Amino acid sequence: MLPIRPLPTALAAAALALTACEPTPPEKSESAPAVAAAPPPSATGTVLTAAARDPDLTTLVSAIHTAGVAGTLEGAGPYTVFAPNNAAFEKVPAARRDFLTTPEGRPELRRLLTYHLVPGRLDSASLVQRIHAGGGALTLTTMQGGVLTARVNATGSIELTDAAGELSRIVQADVIASNGVLHAIDTVASPPG
Repeated sequence: MLPIRPLPTALAAAALALTACEPTPPEKSESAPAVAAAPPPSATGTVLTAAARDPDLTTLVSAIHTAGVAGTLEGAGPYTVFAPNNAAFEKVPAARRDFLTTPEGRPELRRLLTYHLVPGRLDSASLVQRIHAGGGALTLTTMQGGVLTARVNATGSIELTDAAGELSRIVQADVIASNGVLHAIDTVASPPG
């Protein structure tokens, strides 16, 4: 049995949470998303800085550094980050989290994390507008190359469907940064392949 390390455990949890989502059928709604909006911050820091300030995103921040993608998130962007919170990473089995932080698992961790990044700045209002304009669904191509599909459910929450057909929900929207926007999600999304 592998010893559990704090950073590896968090990273592995993110990867496993991708496969731990319970899919529910998406529903259309004309209402605004029912998510907790972050207080309007001054957009002086990057999306990585914004994530580092949030105590519910410590596992993600550790994973970003372990995977070597911090430089990307500190770049010019703009980026939309669908950021799995700590609870999302806890859904990932410990053995998987541990593997993702090993040298052998780091390429997979990078692939997992870049599946949560979308080029461009999409705040929740823009997401909802584009979902409605798209007939109830918005296809987002991630920096990993895979696709996430955004919908507004019956309660007004924005949900993402990943490559495995599993759902994650935005639980905190619109953390604005100098190089993009961050939305905390409740489940780690599973990339294709």
